[in-house]
Amino acid sequence: MLNLLKNGFVNFLRSRHWGVHFRRLPMLEQLAKAPADTGISKAMGERLREAASAPEQALLQRLKTSRQGLDQAQVLAARAQAGWNAVTQDKPLAGIEHLWLCFRTPFNLLLTVLAVVSWMTGDAKATVVIGSMVALATLLRFWQERRANQAAAGLQAMVSNTASVLRRASPAAAGGDAGGLQPSRLSALQALQELPVRELVPGDVIQLAAGDMVPADCRLLTAKDLFLAQSAMTGESMPVEKFAQLQGEELHNPIELPNLVFMGTNVVSGAGLAVVLATGKHSYLGALAGKVSATDRGPTAFQQGVNKVSWVLIRFMLVMVPLVLVINGWTKGDWSEALLFALSVAVGLTPEMLPMIVTATLAKGAVFLSRKQVIVKHLDAIQNFGAMDVLCTDKTGTLTEDRILVERHLDAWGDASEHVLDMAYLNSYYQTGLKSLLDVAVLAHAERAQLVAAYAKVDEVPFDFVRRRMSVVVSDGQATDRVITKGAVEEIMQVCVSVQAAAGVLALDAGLRARIVARAEALNAEGLRVVAVAIRDTPAGQNAYGVADEAGMSLCGFLAFMDPPKSSAEPALQALARHGVQTKVLTGDNAAVTAKVCAQVGITEQHIVLGGEIEQMDDQRLAQVVEEGNIFAKLSPAHKERIVRMLQANGHVVGFMGDGINDAAALRSADIGISVDTAVDVAKEAADIILLDKSLMVLDQGVQEGRRTFANMLKYIKMTASSNFGNVFSVLIASAFIPFLPMLPMQLLVQNLVYDFSQSAIPFDHVDPELLTQPQRWNPADVGRFMVFFGPISSIFDITTFVVMWKVFGANTPERQALFQSGWFVVGLLTQSLIVHMIRTMRIPFIQSRAAWPVSLMTLVVVAVGIYLPMGVLAPYFKLEPLPGLYLVFLVAVLLAYMGLTQVMKKWYIRRYGWQ
Repeated sequence: MLNLLKNGFVNFLRSRHWGVHFRRLPMLEQLAKAPADTGISKAMGERLREAASAPEQALLQRLKTSRQGLDQAQVLAARAQAGWNAVTQDKPLAGIEHLWLCFRTPFNLLLTVLAVVSWMTGDAKATVVIGSMVALATLLRFWQERRANQAAAGLQAMVSNTASVLRRASPAAAGGDAGGLQPSRLSALQALQELPVRELVPGDVIQLAAGDMVPADCRLLTAKDLFLAQSAMTGESMPVEKFAQLQGEELHNPIELPNLVFMGTNVVSGAGLAVVLATGKHSYLGALAGKVSATDRGPTAFQQGVNKVSWVLIRFMLVMVPLVLVINGWTKGDWSEALLFALSVAVGLTPEMLPMIVTATLAKGAVFLSRKQVIVKHLDAIQNFGAMDVLCTDKTGTLTEDRILVERHLDAWGDASEHVLDMAYLNSYYQTGLKSLLDVAVLAHAERAQLVAAYAKVDEVPFDFVRRRMSVVVSDGQATDRVITKGAVEEIMQVCVSVQAAAGVLALDAGLRARIVARAEALNAEGLRVVAVAIRDTPAGQNAYGVADEAGMSLCGFLAFMDPPKSSAEPALQALARHGVQTKVLTGDNAAVTAKVCAQVGITEQHIVLGGEIEQMDDQRLAQVVEEGNIFAKLSPAHKERIVRMLQANGHVVGFMGDGINDAAALRSADIGISVDTAVDVAKEAADIILLDKSLMVLDQGVQEGRRTFANMLKYIKMTASSNFGNVFSVLIASAFIPFLPMLPMQLLVQNLVYDFSQSAIPFDHVDPELLTQPQRWNPADVGRFMVFFGPISSIFDITTFVVMWKVFGANTPERQALFQSGWFVVGLLTQSLIVHMIRTMRIPFIQSRAAWPVSLMTLVVVAVGIYLPMGVLAPYFKLEPLPGLYLVFLVAVLLAYMGLTQVMKKWYIRRYGWQ
């Protein structure tokens, strides 16, 4: 009788009628069809099925164990064969390897080559300058990523999992198998120990209780009301009951087998005794993690874009530098000097601050997101955030709270009913069995607690498998007792003869019965789990009640349960949509549940595609379907990964947000993988970004920060590439007609260094709001066109400067070349600095859009340095000389004309090509 009472209402969860609407395609596909795509081998699947179907004694003998567990000698032997119970994960990069990866970019390699050439030609200044740029960029990226990875590792270290393990004292004392020994009646031959999970080996016997993580793949030996949450593995929102015996069903997918439990899931309620079948890399989770870790991650959209832009600029350099060398060597006759000058031009044409600017800008974005409780593991993810135009997200635990709530409490007609919730509260409160998740959800309505004081419990009728319902009997101290019953709809309807309505109690005829059942089925079709509630008043005085008293009842109505969406999900998805990011839900859950949750978070126009349909599609058809569909349900991990890759093949920058084992492959394949701090380790390792805050609004903030980051990086590339190209174009023209170098190599390097120093403030610049409304991505063709279009504009004023210096100031002989070079040095440096303000915005600079104060301050510093160098005491060192006062008048006129012409041409360029 005591055992029967302990069952309680928790056994409601066993109802297949309720569960059918919450079943989902398991993580494993039909192994015979596509074993390579499931993360598990066909042989492993066969071993798991054999272990599930084998008689208990045969299985224990095969594992060389017993219900008393293993002794120490057996443990050591098993560990020597199976290893430690640790999942194969991505090993942290060694410091030197990580440093190399941070250094290995096209521009860093190019600049290193230039530094080596400069050193070999005796140009120590250029070597130091270029080497410093590369070192700072590399070290900054290394430091930022190292710190983020350590923070992510710290999240995992915060959780120290243990398992309750039965171990025998010694082989001699054990003496043999104790057969039916129950875990609650331990003998002196064995001891229950709390051991670190990594110490488990195949053959260990473990106890499972509510709140435990399953530490390995196991076969159940006993199970009592054992419910497991498998959402981390399958995405299934509702717990699944597990049994010690197979239920007679022919199941091919190991994860569906009711007497197997898998590493990575957790016990919601109940208890069990299990024998370990596989640990570490030999477990199902280990097999999947090994597959994910072994898959090399392809270049992300950011990496591809940076590389393409880098090679565009490198190709320009490879064309222009030889031309400068040939023209100067041919016209001047001094090939060694021409070589040095060409090398200086190569350095000047190369935006050597690019690695530094990119890294500093990304690091600034990472710091911003860290204040929003976001860990950025890979800096490139910041820009990918801004470039993202499709966000694929799992449902359970990401869009939803991953907990059960009472969604509705309705009368039989579908109208909200407080009376139904009141009766359900009394039933859940007074039932003596283990509280199920449904009971917990009902009891969460604490405002109903006052009802308890008005009633006293008389008796209860526990749950059994035949009735699939349970009852409590309460008394209000008056002349009647009330029987309150809740359970599966069909079973409750069998004992009801009437239904409560607003006008009174109506007899339950066939037509009304069919109507009520149809309403319950409609709720099920919405993805809700439905429980019916009925009551019957009976004269007081009866002390004991039984199943026979569940008769002649009156139906009150229904309770509908669901995993609710996060409060921040809808506003976050709306904000993303306003900023040009479409959301697609990829889940293993069934279509009804998914459609309901999606409607609650604002995805009302729904095009649902099922995993079974995707299985039949070739890539050409799927490429079209992934564009049309926005809800993909009943997916396996392979389906999720395939959808992500197909979206990328269609030209999208794809983000994926998930927290489960079944999300790891898609997280790794996406341009940006997003997970949460409560995710499984495999998901966190595969992710680029980890959210520590439950609010999803940080997604939109991350997108906007990514776009600011990209906009500032692009500013530097455009303004530097165009001004450098203009300078080199001017050099080509001057070299053909002037009998001396228009600027000495040292002067060219100093000018370039001062200009680059001023660009260090670019990461802190403002970004116009219109640049944040749509996804931003690299467009190498646009960068090349921009450079060729705006570069020659500066050449117009360079040539004007050449003429004025030659004609007006008489700098037209080799003896007076220092004056000529000083004049162009100042004009070139100041025009380069002011062009920053012209190109940083598509608006009118200084009026409609002002630069951030660090940028303005650096501009003033450069202007002051540019004028001081020819005029000050350092002029002889750089072979410059003071300029006449009339030159300053000319300088102001040139600068005003240059800014005016650039603004006019910018408007024309925007109308013709747009402004990224």
